[in-house]
Amino acid sequence: MSEPDCASRKREFCFEFGQSPERIDRFLVEVLPDLSRSQIKRLIDDGIVTLGGNPVKASHKLKGGDLLQLELPEITPTEVVAQDIPLNILYEDADLIVVDKPAGLVVHPAAGHADGTLVNALLYHCSDLAGIGGELRPGIVHRLDKGTSGVMVATKNDATHQGIGEQFRVHSINRRYVALVHGLPDLESGRIETQLGRHPVDRKRMASVSKGGRRALTHWKVLHRYDQDCLSLMELRLETGRTHQIRVHLSENKLPVAGDPVYTRSTRLRQIVDTAVRARVACLQRQALHARLLGFIHPRTGQYMEFTSELPQDMAQLIAALDKKYDFEQNTVLPNPENDGEH
Repeated sequence: MSEPDCASRKREFCFEFGQSPERIDRFLVEVLPDLSRSQIKRLIDDGIVTLGGNPVKASHKLKGGDLLQLELPEITPTEVVAQDIPLNILYEDADLIVVDKPAGLVVHPAAGHADGTLVNALLYHCSDLAGIGGELRPGIVHRLDKGTSGVMVATKNDATHQGIGEQFRVHSINRRYVALVHGLPDLESGRIETQLGRHPVDRKRMASVSKGGRRALTHWKVLHRYDQDCLSLMELRLETGRTHQIRVHLSENKLPVAGDPVYTRSTRLRQIVDTAVRARVACLQRQALHARLLGFIHPRTGQYMEFTSELPQDMAQLIAALDKKYDFEQNTVLPNPENDGEH
């Protein structure tokens, strides 16, 4: 594939009406997930990021309707090292690759995780990269937390990266998650909408905030209730995709994800009456959250594509044990989204 021309490196981002004012650098970190904070700072400092045609400072606060423009630099070799890390590839073509990420795999190199990440693995596997954001590397359009498993898409060129990224920004991507949570919802389905931002005290956590947050909307429904053990199996559909969105929304509604080391208190384990079930939940090495489905329009072909991932072994065995205990029919907990009227 030929190298993308200059036009494919030009980007525009409109700051939505109704959002609280937000610093430009923080906004760009979210909408350009494969650029590091230092790369974004360099773009701003070099005057490449403009508002109304004029260069802006990182501290400038965006308001509804503001239109940011920038042009990504020429493609250069990446500093990230390619590593032979096994990947479960669900689909691949010249434009993108869809993988089933296991729990425990970090998506992008960062402080404390310089290598051994999904990006390192993709660099080794993909021999036909055309460059993303000025570097010869795969494009990370969205992320899954280290402890979350499931379907992810990465792009191989700027044009595809822009096309998939735009679908995420306008919330047209079909994303379904399955979570085992502590608690029993009062209703069978519903929605949670808040403004998410950094926790005012613990900056490593996210929280619903009154100022400075970004709109976050999660749709949910109950798949199974395990009443005696105060556990529920839920399906979550994301309309937005903020950092830790599902984990925060559920925790703040007293339905924390089982095994979540950040947002779930250890005291919730004591609510599980059955000692065998309690032991199984206690043995989880991560949050019981799985991205089971991802659907999007392929930017080149215009075709809708949908990919699913089976529950990983740790969640599958735990849920199977609960289903057996409560006499639920096996293999029916994950309904076909085409038939549930939520597209």
